Amino acid sequence: MTAAAIDWARVASDLAPIGCVADRALVRRKSRDFFWYSPVLNERLKHVRADLVVCPADEAEVVRTLAYCHAHRIPVTPRGAGTGNYGQAMPLEGGVVLDLSGHDKFLWLEDGVARVQAGLKLADLEAHSLPRGWELRFHPSTRRTATIGGFVAGGSGGIGSIQFGGLRSRGNVRALRLVTMEAEPNVIELRDDDVMPAVHAYGTNGIITELEMPLARSWPWREAAVSFADIGAATAFAGALGEADGVVKKLVAVCDAATVRYFTPLLGHLPEGKAVALCIVADPSWEAFAGLAQAMGGIVSFERAVGAETDSIPPIYEFTWNHTTLWALKTDRTITYLQCLFGGPDYLDRIARAVAQFGDETPMHLEFSRVNGRVAAFGLQLVRYTSRERLYEIIGWLEANGIPVADPHTYILEDGGMKQVDEAQLAFKRRADPLGLLNPGKMKSWRQQCS
Repeated sequence: MTAAAIDWARVASDLAPIGCVADRALVRRKSRDFFWYSPVLNERLKHVRADLVVCPADEAEVVRTLAYCHAHRIPVTPRGAGTGNYGQAMPLEGGVVLDLSGHDKFLWLEDGVARVQAGLKLADLEAHSLPRGWELRFHPSTRRTATIGGFVAGGSGGIGSIQFGGLRSRGNVRALRLVTMEAEPNVIELRDDDVMPAVHAYGTNGIITELEMPLARSWPWREAAVSFADIGAATAFAGALGEADGVVKKLVAVCDAATVRYFTPLLGHLPEGKAVALCIVADPSWEAFAGLAQAMGGIVSFERAVGAETDSIPPIYEFTWNHTTLWALKTDRTITYLQCLFGGPDYLDRIARAVAQFGDETPMHLEFSRVNGRVAAFGLQLVRYTSRERLYEIIGWLEANGIPVADPHTYILEDGGMKQVDEAQLAFKRRADPLGLLNPGKMKSWRQQCS
């Protein structure tokens, strides 16, 4: 049965008392994420919408919804807060959007590990953990609105990755609980390395309902903007800071002068025409941090304690990661962005070559992280978009020069990052979603298998 042939009022009635939303405007809003960062995805996805939003309040309601949808061959696309950028949570084939934001309880905290329901917001998790001396190891720039389940299913890393790497680094997700989509859905607990098939899988192979996340000891933090003469000096400092093992830090981001000009709330505190490193450093490391900045030609042009934010200047991490692109889009809707990896022992040279090649066509934005235990930089550079053809010419040059690109202009799981089939993810989907009803259209290897 096609989605168009289904009586959706009957579906909502059958699922009652599970909450359902049928209002067209609300369904459309719950069918969208931040795909419009990409002009390529905007053209492809702007008309995508679900037919019904189902809002389970607990795991039993998730199980009941999946069993019903399996019986009626209804596609199901899971959603947290919808803060993704690639259409991860958009229902390509219509059907049901499963809104897990109400499944949001904090369950327990023991010995630095938190157990939570998938719909809990990251900021609310820390509201429980910080008074007990624990904080998230890392989080996206959408910390205040994103859910933990959405982050694990659709994200990769963020603020804190300079210390702890990303979600697919061993040990950063301790356990997760998910529901399969079968005639009789199973509830499965995955632990340690067995969680990996469900991490960054867009919910294509199971609905995550609970997670266990190891936390980090909390520090008093200080945020700073350090100005440099040019992008080369700023990246050299960021690399040195990343490798300074005795300096406790949570954020090391670099933006060139062309990118900085979009940071309207900060402009009064930053010298014009300078590149900037945006950093978060633990208070006990401040002296060492400031000394390194001075030694490498930097000027600390803005600083304050984390927690001292004002309405006029949001937390400094909200100028980094994909918030950087958002600030640019507020001024110039022709802007888009890329995601690439500057890795290897010569990663600073690779950054310099990319800057020299493209100049102001791709204003540089870098997020320093640990990748396989080593410092590297993720390039989230802006792009002054002219055409799809030119965009992929830029991507082609980067990849030909040893700079892998995780394409943010596709909603296909494999094409966006890995560029290859993850056999473990595919095998788990065969087990957990034999009819291919979970978030259909996102996993290329499943389509190829079924063709």
